[in-house]
Amino acid sequence: MVESTCFHCGNDCDKNSINYDQKTFCCNGCKTVYDIFSNHDLSCYYDLQSAPGAIPKEIEGKYDYLDTPAIAEKLIEFDDDNTQIITLYIPHIHCSSCIWILENLHKLQPEISVSQVNFPKKTVRITFNNKSISLKEVVSLLSTIGYEPYISLEDYSTGAQQINRSLIYKLGIAGFAFGNVMFLSFPEYFEVSEFWLERYKHTFRWLMFAFSIPVVFYAAQEYFISAYKGLRSRILNIDIPIALGILALFMRSTIEIIFDWGTGFFDSLTGLVFFLLLGKFFQQRTYSFLSFERDYKSYFPIAVTRISKDNKKEKSIQVYDIKKGDRLLIRNRELIPVDCILIKGDAQIDYSFVTGEREPVVKQSGDKLFAGGKQMNAAIEIEAIKSVEQSYLTQLWSNDIFTSKASVSFTNLTDTISKYFTIVILSIAILATTFWIIVDATKAIHVFTAVLIIACPCALALARPFALGNILRIFGKHKFYLKNTDVIEQLAQIDSIIFDKTGTITTATSGAIQYHGMPLTPEEESLLKNTLRASNHPLSRKLYAILDQYDIMTLDDYQEYLGKGISGTLDQDHIKIGSSDFVGGTTITEKLNTSVHISANNTYKGHYSFHNQYRNGVQSIFEALSKDYELTILSGDNDGEKEYLTKFLPEETTLLFNQKPNNKLNYIKSLQQKNQKVVMVGDGLNDAGALKQSNVGIAISENVNVFSPACDAILDASKFDQISTYLTVSKNGIRIIKSSFVLSFIYNIIGLFFAVTGQLSPIIAAILMPLSSISVVLYVTLLTNISCKKISKST
Repeated sequence: MVESTCFHCGNDCDKNSINYDQKTFCCNGCKTVYDIFSNHDLSCYYDLQSAPGAIPKEIEGKYDYLDTPAIAEKLIEFDDDNTQIITLYIPHIHCSSCIWILENLHKLQPEISVSQVNFPKKTVRITFNNKSISLKEVVSLLSTIGYEPYISLEDYSTGAQQINRSLIYKLGIAGFAFGNVMFLSFPEYFEVSEFWLERYKHTFRWLMFAFSIPVVFYAAQEYFISAYKGLRSRILNIDIPIALGILALFMRSTIEIIFDWGTGFFDSLTGLVFFLLLGKFFQQRTYSFLSFERDYKSYFPIAVTRISKDNKKEKSIQVYDIKKGDRLLIRNRELIPVDCILIKGDAQIDYSFVTGEREPVVKQSGDKLFAGGKQMNAAIEIEAIKSVEQSYLTQLWSNDIFTSKASVSFTNLTDTISKYFTIVILSIAILATTFWIIVDATKAIHVFTAVLIIACPCALALARPFALGNILRIFGKHKFYLKNTDVIEQLAQIDSIIFDKTGTITTATSGAIQYHGMPLTPEEESLLKNTLRASNHPLSRKLYAILDQYDIMTLDDYQEYLGKGISGTLDQDHIKIGSSDFVGGTTITEKLNTSVHISANNTYKGHYSFHNQYRNGVQSIFEALSKDYELTILSGDNDGEKEYLTKFLPEETTLLFNQKPNNKLNYIKSLQQKNQKVVMVGDGLNDAGALKQSNVGIAISENVNVFSPACDAILDASKFDQISTYLTVSKNGIRIIKSSFVLSFIYNIIGLFFAVTGQLSPIIAAILMPLSSISVVLYVTLLTNISCKKISKST
């Protein structure tokens, strides 16, 4: 940094500059922020990027309104006991230093436990202890260090997205200027000597200069800002060659009219910026359309049980059908989909999905519960106090707490190519310009600008997000819901598929059930029914559905033992449901079917035998998958159905029974150690560990609330027989992207040939560039639509 430049914010210092710690600051505010960072061992903030900060604003009394509970409640996402969470929009976020300091707020203020930055959206999500620090103090801290948040209560209350009209304004100005400059250039184009008199020539040229000024310094400013930030961070981003081209055209044109060498290239300049912005506007509108469908139409297949007002009938509904005032049943390990009031039952809520804290919070009747909590005890009844915000569940699903994968991460093809693209293009532009300076200097500027424009990597950068975004949207329409587009790329790389059995390849909605053993008394069967009511296991749901109706009772105690069974207590009566070892029964001779054993008050009563009904198309789907993948079934049940499964599944299928959750997880680890890419398909309950360990975890949804952040995808059970098709479409999607890369390279090679040889004017290059972007978008969208027709035909 030079002596007259502020060490913190990079602004020029005037005569009142402040020298402190052998550094120069433009004001006391910047000096104070530097002092704060230094005292809290955060001075490496300046190592990531020079002068990354902003001048802190005067905030005395500015945020007093945040002490008003009614206003703060509209801003706070989560508020329970000692923890509050808020997401704030920070306009100043612009570089890696910003991310680093905002994600280390806990060092400045220990009462802030977590702060996560969403760089594309310029937001930070802050979790803090509201007993020790207020929302006002959190916002004031951000403002003090130069990251003043933009707060709009209207935005928070409506949830509507702000439409950025800046691009529309810039496009309008560039189009207006382009049209007028072209009009003023007509006499020169057609060499109309009768009109183009000496007294009008200079007037017209300076008018063209005037029209170009707002185009360069306003409409094209983002390209210069992006290029400057990239150079300051020592990163060659894709906007550097564009900014150089615009600057070269403007400088050359200005020099020409000053010295009366010619009319300049203002038509090419304004046309270039106009078509650049037109291409950006097109891609923004198209991608916003895809995002809209993905955010609001591709709902997760999460259902919840609604209780009728007479408290007698229970009905499963989709979460987005929940209305204010609805009474809902939340079973053990179900996610609470809406903010609500606890009506009945004792709640132990795990808010780790929201806060990262895994210690359950005990709640009593009348307490407020927040969306995202997970009930860890017996079934409870709640009353919704607002409708569901599906986008909030999306945020929970994408929470960084659950994104860590044990498997090795991958780098997509676009990221790999973009590292070298700018270096190659700049090298070609410099070499070609140098050649023409020697051969014919009049063509040098044309060649330089044409190379930079024609080789713009927009088409290359658009292929992957549009292709995978379109596939993501179509998958959602066909009830296969993916966390993000990276999952598609990972699905295309897999070579091993592992299936759970119960609730995955078997259906939880059909199949005969028989009871063997001592008859249950009405009291025991009532306790059994109410204990099963709290469980979400597929066998529990099937057994619950066939038992007689009994009065709904609140259990005194309910426990679920992962991979073993469940237990319930009411008054002095106790019941256990699960495996033979769990309930204390003897080994039975019948092993042909899945069995659930019952004991009441420590007395073994008998077992229910389930004649499993396998899903439609299991045999055909396994045969189709066996051609390309290594298949395995990992079941927690006994091997009673091994002989039956062996008959209709491919010979190469590995069958493993009596597998506990840890056994499944370790088996996946063993495959990954052999460099295999693994997909785990489970029911989302006992398989959470295996789903998270796998490269891609797919949870099967059977119209119950089994939402699990451990999974990467949710598949509606009715679409189970489409797994092979989804995998094929994922592979085709990657092939389409690669083929579009080839087309982009061919386009660039041809365009560069004409540009380097001086046969391509900048204005033609500027027109061709957005056309190439549009053609790539149409190409990948059309081919992905054709590829996805396989889903429609087979559905």
